[in-house]
Amino acid sequence: MTARAPLATRDAALTRRILMTLALVVALDAAFVAVVGFLLAPWLAPLGATAAALLGVRSVPPLVRAVVVAVPVVALFLWLQLRYTRRQTLAAANARVVDEEEYTDLRGRVTRLCSQANLPPPTLAVAETPVPNSFTVGGLRESVLVVSTGLLESLSEEELDAVIAHELAHVKNRDATVMTLATFLPAVTSGEFSLLEGLTPRGWSRGATFAALAVVAAILFGLSTADVGSLGSLSGLVLVALFSLLFGGIVLGALTAPVVSLAGRLSRSREFAADGAAALLTGNPAAVAAAIRRLNSAVPVAPDRDLRRSAGIRGLCFLPHGFETGDDDGGSEGFSLTVETHPAATERVARLRKLARELEEQN
Repeated sequence: MTARAPLATRDAALTRRILMTLALVVALDAAFVAVVGFLLAPWLAPLGATAAALLGVRSVPPLVRAVVVAVPVVALFLWLQLRYTRRQTLAAANARVVDEEEYTDLRGRVTRLCSQANLPPPTLAVAETPVPNSFTVGGLRESVLVVSTGLLESLSEEELDAVIAHELAHVKNRDATVMTLATFLPAVTSGEFSLLEGLTPRGWSRGATFAALAVVAAILFGLSTADVGSLGSLSGLVLVALFSLLFGGIVLGALTAPVVSLAGRLSRSREFAADGAAALLTGNPAAVAAAIRRLNSAVPVAPDRDLRRSAGIRGLCFLPHGFETGDDDGGSEGFSLTVETHPAATERVARLRKLARELEEQN
């Protein structure tokens, strides 16, 4: 086979889809922050005026001040969204971060491939399940590589190298981080994630979350001026809350549909790119194709649930059957959005065979 090469640089189409998906996620988050800010503006106006006076920027137009405040708030919201999605995705796979003394052979394999790819080793997590699969969740500084015990037991050494190299390609291209962000809104829409839970500290119960929100609302209302404007804002906030409870799922579903569509296209493109990168890094396209065929054969025939739904873990996995071993555990209660997140296994294998022929012709 050919000499091993660093992970390939992503192509222009993949870069464009990554940027478009990221831009849409940021835009929706900015819109959410803007709506909340508009509803809270009468309550926060006295605090804003006091802060502007202390900073000597009272003459700055209100719109400029709002933008200056909104930018760090949106950045914070994105950071919380990324952290929450990573945490929930690992929990959905029942994956735990392993210690340095555990799975030393696997860790050595990952370290070796990262050295070849010029990447720092990601955090390593293992899911105790016989279902063979893997995925990578991205972060701002580090990513988490998750493999199942079933994967470790099912593949040969060359095939395992191929799967790990595939996951490292997602880290190299930064599409792992964008896809991790992009799974949040669809998962909230489908009922797999909770927006309130995502904005509160880990371990808080639903009752504690609502109690904390009530306290914050009471403090804001007490700090605001007791005029008609504040009462009107409170009434408007109550109406918005009632509307959200009645129709929020449908509205959120409509707003999320573009994210689902773009994330689905990005997911299919990134799988092809990661397959090719893994073939180049290992110098063994046949091993990548063999791993795809072997893992695809592990998918149950005629599953009793839609495996195409992009919300949650399945859209991130090497193959879209997730880590589940039994029947669906209740399904989604929210607005269901479906899209194919992975190209067909036969198409992935065909592209790898074509790449193998091209590599052989170059030698």
